[in-house]
Amino acid sequence: MKKGEQARSLLGISLTERPRWQQFLICTSGFFFGYLVNGICEEYVYNRLQFSYGWYFTFVQGWVYVCLIYLQGFTPKDMVNPWKTYVKLSGVLMGSHGLTKGSLAFLNYPAQIMFKSTKVLPVMIMGAFIPGLRRKYPPHEYLSAVLLVVGLILFTLADAKTSPNFSVVGVIMISGALILDAFMGNLQEVIFTMNPETTQMEMLFCTTLVGMPFLLIPMVLTGEVFTAWSSCSKHPYVYGVLVFEAMATFVGQISVLSLIALFGAATTAMVTTARKAVTLLLSYVIFTKPLTEQHATGLLLITMGIFLKMLPENKIPKKPELTASEPEPKPESQVFQIGAEEEEENKPLV
Repeated sequence: MKKGEQARSLLGISLTERPRWQQFLICTSGFFFGYLVNGICEEYVYNRLQFSYGWYFTFVQGWVYVCLIYLQGFTPKDMVNPWKTYVKLSGVLMGSHGLTKGSLAFLNYPAQIMFKSTKVLPVMIMGAFIPGLRRKYPPHEYLSAVLLVVGLILFTLADAKTSPNFSVVGVIMISGALILDAFMGNLQEVIFTMNPETTQMEMLFCTTLVGMPFLLIPMVLTGEVFTAWSSCSKHPYVYGVLVFEAMATFVGQISVLSLIALFGAATTAMVTTARKAVTLLLSYVIFTKPLTEQHATGLLLITMGIFLKMLPENKIPKKPELTASEPEPKPESQVFQIGAEEEEENKPLV
């Protein structure tokens, strides 16, 4: 573990002392498990029961998160960041959620899929401009992201019965949601980077607790809180499904935050994008749906994108350090140049 680096663990499993590939495998496994269960539960609640109370369900699951985090031993006394940090983060999160839900009224399903699949690209682009982060990605990573996005769009739209329907209002709203999503992922990475003592539990606890009052506004304005309460009172077992879903999604959320802390927002966005492809592929395998040439092309592009992402970076090897008894003489011009560079670095940014 590097000096000043926070010891990371995932639900009791130590990550810090493990090789990078093991860290990645553990985090992605937790994420895939959590959101696979989440997808099954959402399918049951939204499609089987025809309950579409997204704001209310998110509010209920938020309280489940808080209880689970308390059971993990975290309390507000363990916080290392001020509350105002999470007010900004929660505002961005709620704005993204609201714009995504609002765009559903203006865009059909294929159009939504196309936009949601491109999330990794704005995450990478925005990461290059955010103060405290300013990440620079090699060209092959941008190519990897493009291949992944195009492959996922081809695969998901291969059996769409309708063509994408674009509305100006819907496009503006979903684009705004994507920008906020990209900003949120990078902002989380900045918080982990600037204050390495920040834990995943703190991030999820504070974001959830601060974000829940934001949920009350659309719930009351739309009347969803009353209709949802009435419907769920007639089917109380729905709360059992919601609690079970929240417990699984909690594992997924902690895994995502672990990925952001260890590997960055862009890599995490690629994992979440690839998850959609894996989920769709499993549905075709389990339910024995026929695969077309477009499916195969999409899978090929996704695979190429993943392999490109796995390529090691070509770093320039460092020169061996000289011993104190054999200092390397430097030309006078080089000495002046180095002194000028140091003076430039010490200048304030503003």
